[in-house]
Amino acid sequence: MRIILLQNVRGLGKKFDIKKVADGYARNFLFPKNLAVAATTETISQTEKERDARIEKEKEGLKKAEQTAGKFKGLVLKIKTKATKDGKLFGSISNQEIVSALKKKKFKISSDKIEIKKPIKKVGKHSVKINLASGIQAEITVEVLG
Repeated sequence: MRIILLQNVRGLGKKFDIKKVADGYARNFLFPKNLAVAATTETISQTEKERDARIEKEKEGLKKAEQTAGKFKGLVLKIKTKATKDGKLFGSISNQEIVSALKKKKFKISSDKIEIKKPIKKVGKHSVKINLASGIQAEITVEVLG
């Protein structure tokens, strides 16, 4: 039986893939869990339209991410915090503090997209990566002032 996957199914395929599976597997597992539908001419044409729309949306998202990455180029965030005389912080700079500093500069980034290699525990300049989209990263400098 030919089916069209409505969701990603481990070991079978990704969303919108057309696959050939055993009749019992489709009727007893895939169809009841709404993971797939039977591949008819109507469902195939509808799926192709949805796939094209999704690809177009992904292209727009990548374009926006590239534009945002360009805005991040050369950006230096200054964060003031308490530190000892020799430059050690009493805590560390977290993703949330970087997000709030970015909000002040009119950027909306969620904390899970920020990647800090080593915990920031000293005064000075530190490099931080921001994952904007699949494969698109921007690097900013965080300057910690004591």
